[in-house]
Amino acid sequence: MSEEGRRGGIRVTGRIVLDPDEIRETFVRASGPGGQHVNKVSSAVELRFDVRRSPSLPEDVRSRLVQLAGQRITQDGILIVEAQGHRSQLRNREEALAKLVELIRRASVPPVPRRPTKPTLGSKRRRLEGKTRRAQIKRGRSDRGE
Repeated sequence: MSEEGRRGGIRVTGRIVLDPDEIRETFVRASGPGGQHVNKVSSAVELRFDVRRSPSLPEDVRSRLVQLAGQRITQDGILIVEAQGHRSQLRNREEALAKLVELIRRASVPPVPRRPTKPTLGSKRRRLEGKTRRAQIKRGRSDRGE
């Protein structure tokens, strides 16, 4: 864990600081090739973070995080982040923590509300001209030609 994490919290944004005790780590064997070493060492990490019960997250961020997490979140509201790209546990831990922090950062940005706009006069004309052309093409296919 970084120096910041040891001092008392993991800073995600200006208003969100995670308590390291909220994050559970388990180490498992990484899948894929790797020879003898990979069969003996549990270097892959699985981080578990309880989104629904975390006191560190504001309610708006919590709901957006549940949406963003998708299938990585369990029925109980536990977010599971996995990392197994590196050979060492330490680098996999850092990668998994970085993934978690990035996901929470993305959830902390509120969506920009859509402002409905009116179609321009030119776009209305182009649409109607296109419809007229299409109608003429279809009319030309009929037996009567009308």
